Amino acid sequence: MTHGRTVHAPARRSFLSRLAAGAGAFGAAFAGSAAASAQPSPAQAGHFVPARHTEDDWLDETTAKHRFFYDTMTAEAGGQALFFARNFFVANASGYNLTDADLAQVICLRHASASFGFSDAMWAKYGDALSARAGNFLDPRTKQVPTGNVYLASGYGEALRNVNVTIEQMARRGVRFAVCGLSTRATAQLIAQKSGATVEVVLKELSANLVPNARIVPAGIVTVSRAQERGYTFAYID
Repeated sequence: MTHGRTVHAPARRSFLSRLAAGAGAFGAAFAGSAAASAQPSPAQAGHFVPARHTEDDWLDETTAKHRFFYDTMTAEAGGQALFFARNFFVANASGYNLTDADLAQVICLRHASASFGFSDAMWAKYGDALSARAGNFLDPRTKQVPTGNVYLASGYGEALRNVNVTIEQMARRGVRFAVCGLSTRATAQLIAQKSGATVEVVLKELSANLVPNARIVPAGIVTVSRAQERGYTFAYID
């Protein structure tokens, strides 16, 4: 008891403790908010986020669980990719119980392999140019310029690196083919020089006579990049 009024010290100390705790929490929250606002954006922090272009949206036209992209630049690599694509289906089925629909596969035909993105009719008509663009590729049976797309045919066995796995077989199972637009134009230019037709006319004809499940892309090398940006595992086939 003091003169004047009674002072309840415990209550006062409790009030001051709560006030200090509140101030500390406010300060921590403010500091945390300030720190968060000071954090750089992913781009500022150096985390690359690729731009998306509608021209590449076809790569996302799948609900598959796994995505695989094969890059080929030679006649032989084009055949080897077909063989690997078949193996990818087989091993995922036997080892993981996955179906073809679970697997998205794209084979890119560019540079010397682009010639095999065209139908038998184009090989019958423009075989010389397609063969020249494919590194002077010859039919292993006849030792002559092919009169058809050998990767659409079966029966070659080990004479070709696809070992009887054809484009049509893989297309039916969902494999898609990206045919290089720059290589296609170069082929059209070669045909035009020999035939007297215009490049644009030949280019239009080639583009209308692709193998099953194929599309012309602006350039194979660009699609190599875009596919990886869209989540495809990449393999270069030589």
